[in-house]
Amino acid sequence: MSPPPVLLRTLPLVAAAVTVLLWASAFVGIRAVGHELSPGALALGRMLVGSVTLTVIVLAVRARRGRPVHRPSPGLLGAVALWGAAWFGLYNLALNAAEQHLDAGTTALLVNVAPVVVAVLAGLLLGEGFPVRLLVGMGIAFGGVVLIAATTSAGGADVSGVLLGLVAALVYAGAAVAQKRLLTRIDALRVTWLGALAGTAALLPFLPALLSELGTATTAAVTGTVYLGVFPTAIAFLTWGYALSRTSAGRLAASTYAVPPIVVLLSWALLGEFPALLALAGGALCLLGVAVATRRTRQAPTGSVGRPIPAA
Repeated sequence: MSPPPVLLRTLPLVAAAVTVLLWASAFVGIRAVGHELSPGALALGRMLVGSVTLTVIVLAVRARRGRPVHRPSPGLLGAVALWGAAWFGLYNLALNAAEQHLDAGTTALLVNVAPVVVAVLAGLLLGEGFPVRLLVGMGIAFGGVVLIAATTSAGGADVSGVLLGLVAALVYAGAAVAQKRLLTRIDALRVTWLGALAGTAALLPFLPALLSELGTATTAAVTGTVYLGVFPTAIAFLTWGYALSRTSAGRLAASTYAVPPIVVLLSWALLGEFPALLALAGGALCLLGVAVATRRTRQAPTGSVGRPIPAA
């Protein structure tokens, strides 16, 4: 007996909402735990927990299906490994380091420029061109970044935090474009699992730091690291994949705009941190630039990369 149509329409929306909330909470979690764990140690701790969780899920799915799984070719495995090292390794490092200098809300606003970078990469690598709306959106988003940088500098914050946030956005954008190509050759669950394992392996040089810092970390910091690994890393990717497989990418991409406001509110409520008003204005410009640059025309090109959500 198939589920009711109303349920089939509702579940993807619920899954997308869960993903948005979990990824938004990650910005706040990173900021909280980052006071006790260094960027590399936090990234490795999070990915160790996330990789174990994803491995358990993959084994459970395989046992339920009860049939052999086609093994990817060595070349495809290598591509997934490079993607995972960048997405789960370098991105997490840059994001964690950025939040050593900036509050969670400001960081989320900066990372949100990633969709504009994705559109640029799509024009360069996927032949989607550079329409006027993209160029205008880039200019608006750049103005927002400049305003955020000027505000944080005037407020005594290290501008390196802004630069690290932009590095995270660049890495995320490149990973989003690469993931689109990988998903044409391998399913989302295995891409996420193998990429997480590769990211964990790339972060292993930080193992001594992780072991040393865990020895003096509070229970709250350890719990926060486990939370980041299980929920924003493992569970959120699965709920996002479920939603993406059952609705249009364009509709899901609208949830991008909900992440920074949720981060700002959570950071205010849980950490007592709130971005400067001019930084919020800069973030609004970034969001406007993203909206203009990634607005779909009536006849969007086939294979468009769409707008990725600023994962954390």
